[in-house]
Amino acid sequence: MKTILYLCFLSSVGMAFGQNTIQGTVTDAETGDSLSYVNLYIPHLEKGTTTNDSGNFTLEGIPSGSHTLVCSFIGYETKSINVNIPITESLSIALTPSAIEMEAVIISTPFHKLQSDNVMKVEHKTISELRSSGSVTLADGITNIAGVNAVSTGLSISKPVIRGLSSNRVLVYTQGVRLENQQFGSEHGLGLSDAGVESVEVIKGPASLLYGSDALGGVLYINPERFADANDQSGSVNLNYFSNTEGYNTSLGYKSSGNAFKFLFRGSLAAHSDYNTADYRVTNTRFQEQDFKAGLGYQSTKFKTEFRYNVNHSKLGIPEEIGLQSTDKSPLLPYQDITNHVFSSKSKVFFNNSKLEINLGYIYNSRQEFEDEHEHEAHDEHEGEEEADHHEEHEEHVAEEAALNMKLKTANYDVKYHLPIMGKFETIVGVQGMHQTNTNYGEEELIPNATTNDLGIFAMSHIHFENFDVQLGARYDNRWLNIDGGENLNFNSFNGALGFKTSLFDHIIARLNLASGFRAPNLAELTSDGVHHGTNRYEIGNSNLTYEQNYQTDLALEYKSEHIEFFVNGFYNLVNDYIYLEPDGTEIDGEAVFNYVQNDAYLYGGEIGFHLHPHPLDWLHFESSFESVTGKLKAGNYLPLIPANSINNTIRVEFDSKKLKQTYAFVKLQSTFSQNNVGTFETATGSYNLLSAGFGSTVSLFKNDLSISIAGTNLTDKNYISHLSRLKPDGIFNMGRNISIGFTYNL
Repeated sequence: MKTILYLCFLSSVGMAFGQNTIQGTVTDAETGDSLSYVNLYIPHLEKGTTTNDSGNFTLEGIPSGSHTLVCSFIGYETKSINVNIPITESLSIALTPSAIEMEAVIISTPFHKLQSDNVMKVEHKTISELRSSGSVTLADGITNIAGVNAVSTGLSISKPVIRGLSSNRVLVYTQGVRLENQQFGSEHGLGLSDAGVESVEVIKGPASLLYGSDALGGVLYINPERFADANDQSGSVNLNYFSNTEGYNTSLGYKSSGNAFKFLFRGSLAAHSDYNTADYRVTNTRFQEQDFKAGLGYQSTKFKTEFRYNVNHSKLGIPEEIGLQSTDKSPLLPYQDITNHVFSSKSKVFFNNSKLEINLGYIYNSRQEFEDEHEHEAHDEHEGEEEADHHEEHEEHVAEEAALNMKLKTANYDVKYHLPIMGKFETIVGVQGMHQTNTNYGEEELIPNATTNDLGIFAMSHIHFENFDVQLGARYDNRWLNIDGGENLNFNSFNGALGFKTSLFDHIIARLNLASGFRAPNLAELTSDGVHHGTNRYEIGNSNLTYEQNYQTDLALEYKSEHIEFFVNGFYNLVNDYIYLEPDGTEIDGEAVFNYVQNDAYLYGGEIGFHLHPHPLDWLHFESSFESVTGKLKAGNYLPLIPANSINNTIRVEFDSKKLKQTYAFVKLQSTFSQNNVGTFETATGSYNLLSAGFGSTVSLFKNDLSISIAGTNLTDKNYISHLSRLKPDGIFNMGRNISIGFTYNL
């Protein structure tokens, strides 16, 4: 570690010499005309620029070595080229016209490649895409990604589900570090705002090789807002209104970059009333959120670092039954009061042909829950408003001390060394770890005071052959659990991954990935012994649980031409010693007793998608996708919380003009099938169809861009219940018709 710190110090203060520069011109491959405002970006440096009116560009301060330069522009194929620095000649880059959308650079996998170059299939969506669909929250928005769903408790509390796996089986990364916020609880939400977020990536399948325990089912990777390009600055104001909840979210941000230093900040506020159905408002689904993000970066030729901070504070109502009918935005009892602090730093030291990455994080999560001692019967709108004032007075008296008060403190580190490229081999070796303490301060305890330590060592290589690529790696992990008043537990596992990508025929790419993953049991599964009020069960843990070990096979076929895209993704996931709750037929304190047990399980399914943009109507898009997951225990019973099969059909138009830029409109029909394959204590769910539509455009106002979007979801005001809704046992409907209006003004 002393050697690493010494290298970082030398790099930051004494290596500003050797300022390498990349210069070039970007043209149309068919006409030879120069292209203005083309985006050029080096992913691992997070450094970019755009071409000027003559199609020329300059990138300064580039370290020696091999770099990937990505060129993207609307209406053209995204191009990725390798540039060896130092370079003396000017680059001439020709882009091919295409109706296919621009490709994204994938950050969550270690080699930072375009999706077409990636051996592992990764889904990518920008926040602007998710917002345009009418999503209210970030957790709501990610359900628009194929293979991704959410276990929800109203609007404010949602947990990502990837191909049927959730909670501690799905790892969330934000600002480059793992997010730890008591994700073991199904009623514990994501705790992140979409303000100050650039995009979302989803790895579907075991990613334990890259991220360790808890990534057995996949990874949700949240990419923060980029810094401004060198010697540039910008600001923006965003405002969104939602008719269903009479709610809003708004944010203000500014960023500026010089040659070496850069900074940004963004603050946001959100508040929503109880969501409405065609028949009633769902009492206490209201919530409030405040969020602030800031970043500071420095970059020289040999050294790059950035520090980011995010604080998110939210008050989330916990719905129990249909009661007070009002549009107040202050949560009633019971409610959660959650504050999450995320500190992160990302540093890179560049050598001649290699680099060292050091990512450090500290997460402080404060979770408080205030309980309600009284139940409320349904009222009409007028009676509900009269009683609301009395209830608020009651809250002030009762909610002085939290019944549940937990503090989770997590420090983690991730150090990777990218070895010099040797022929066809790109290789990374690394070490990752975590130190975590959980402390209780309230009367109730869901999980005990405990200390967790993780250590993982791994290596992986990407091998480039003429007609195919291979990616392989291995990893060893160890987790130590020290439980206060209990025993010390240890879990360790070896895991590996092997992937292939090749072009079978013209325009057809095939990917085959074989991977194993593991998950150590969480504290709730090991130590529970009491009533879990969020689920109305008496849960009993099992300290003899072993870790889960899975083996997954993924096969993906993708056809892409200028006007037609088609993909088929299939998977089979075997999970040994799957941990789940099973009722034993007894009761304690009037609640049914559930025990944590283990059994082998398997999941299988996949996604199929089709996209047509016919010539010469390149502005017209037809999109259709189907997703399916089946999960069963080896004993024959179905797994709980498996999403129902669904089909999404979308018609979309896109066009640009001098006055209306980035203009679009869409109509979407989501058809969800009935879910009759249910777990032991689940009920079946009926089928339903949801109609959505929206449009948006960007206009010039006072010489700056103003983006306007309008979207409507559940336009027919359908009464329906999602199979993954935790309000399903009470027969409470999901949200009805909602019209959202959004404005973003660039300062």
